[in-house]
Amino acid sequence: QVRLVESGGGLVQPGGSLRLSCEASGTIFSIGVMGWYRQVPGEQRELVAAITSGGNTNYTDSVKGRFTISRDNAKKTVALHMNSLKPEDTAVYYCNANISWGIIKRDYWGQGTQVTISS
Repeated sequence: QVRLVESGGGLVQPGGSLRLSCEASGTIFSIGVMGWYRQVPGEQRELVAAITSGGNTNYTDSVKGRFTISRDNAKKTVALHMNSLKPEDTAVYYCNANISWGIIKRDYWGQGTQVTISS
């Protein structure tokens, strides 16, 4: 059974920083793209940042220059370093990983971690 476990959310003042971490565990042959999504009540979940196994990254425009995604393939982890946080970054953040076993691929999600930016 595959699990994605997130950590690192919390409450921080505007302009502050947070680091989110996510670790995949279970029977895993390989992991493709890993990413972070966020969702606020009443809105669709949106992609924040993604990273391929080769290290290529993609960010939504609103976080470019402020957030950095990284991963450790050996440890099956992905992290999101968030700087210069704004109140509009407040959301539940979800880790996502595309995991494969040969030709079989499936997306997995973490349980979500709350990030609140407020003074």
